[in-house]
Amino acid sequence: MRRWTPVIAFLTSLVVLAAGLTPASAVVDKQQLVPGYGSYARLIRLQYSPFGKGHILASVTSEDGNGKFTPIMESTDEGASFHKIGEIRDPDGKLGECCGTLYELPQRVGRLRAGTVLWAASYRQDAGAQRRIGIKVWASSDGGKRWTYLSEAAISHNHDGIWEPEFTVDAGGTLWLHYADETQAPKYAQVLNRVASTDGIHWGTKQLTLAIPPDRVRPGMPIIRRLPDGRYWFSYEICNYGDRYCDPYYKISTDGANWGDPADPGTRVNTASGNYFQHAQTVTLFPGGPNGVRLVMVGQIYTNAKGTPVAGNGQTLLANDNLGAGNWYPLPAPILITGIYNNFCPNYSSTLLPVDGGKNVVEIATEYNLGCKAYFGKGPMG
Repeated sequence: MRRWTPVIAFLTSLVVLAAGLTPASAVVDKQQLVPGYGSYARLIRLQYSPFGKGHILASVTSEDGNGKFTPIMESTDEGASFHKIGEIRDPDGKLGECCGTLYELPQRVGRLRAGTVLWAASYRQDAGAQRRIGIKVWASSDGGKRWTYLSEAAISHNHDGIWEPEFTVDAGGTLWLHYADETQAPKYAQVLNRVASTDGIHWGTKQLTLAIPPDRVRPGMPIIRRLPDGRYWFSYEICNYGDRYCDPYYKISTDGANWGDPADPGTRVNTASGNYFQHAQTVTLFPGGPNGVRLVMVGQIYTNAKGTPVAGNGQTLLANDNLGAGNWYPLPAPILITGIYNNFCPNYSSTLLPVDGGKNVVEIATEYNLGCKAYFGKGPMG
């Protein structure tokens, strides 16, 4: 979905070569999540559903002879193993499926009870010259076993794409779907938009969340987490911003509905030495720190301030104990991913979840191995 430049492609291809130099002693055991193809995984823990409360759910985009589909996996042993409990097969999966998200409603929205699990993904990107990509929403009322189609929350009005959906319920109880939107080119190469719903079926007019000039700048990949104090932490990448590649940024909203000036880029994430993740960040809340929460980020390529991959690329997390303010610090990831470059598969939009009371972390990440495969593993939080 990203439009890469040849220079970036060449530079990041060097990462593949460097990965081959990783000593065998650094490799951590990891297990394949689903047979065959797997990409863009997501992890949640059920907190409100009466069906499997406390269980962990994982989703991933997979593929078979009938096209793309989404297996729903469950773990009842804190991420040590996963087994399939359901699947989502949208008819449009035959025309392509991308970048899905998994979310549990924390409260009732319309007729959807607290504990309803929502899934959304982009569909029809492979539909040819007349494609109109849509973000379609499915729901499960039994902890992920059976799924019902709800609605198409957004659809592109032209050939360009809408990607990377992310749900949240704001302080007033409204359900929001955030997504990356390419359809406003050439004014903007990509923006972040959002649409609202009070029932998960009917959706309002899209609203701008981030739109940053000049036209080549591309904010994308929204992730939203509600903080213990009730505020909302919003992370995203911004690509082609000045001389930067695809750096992680964040904003905080008091109500989860309003996000300030769309032209304000927010605050950039990096360590004291300037290290940062290039591309495809996700953020998860862990227990810890003076505020009772630790923010933990994973991204595709771990680099120094100049954008050169550094030791620990493919096996590093970044953490912050001050709600994102100040410098972040590195922690070891539980699994090692090799062969990383600017591509939709290797270490792209990996996902994390605290397990064992926050003492450990489980990660699902993807890697090329006779095709794109999804792997999981867990280790100490550090």
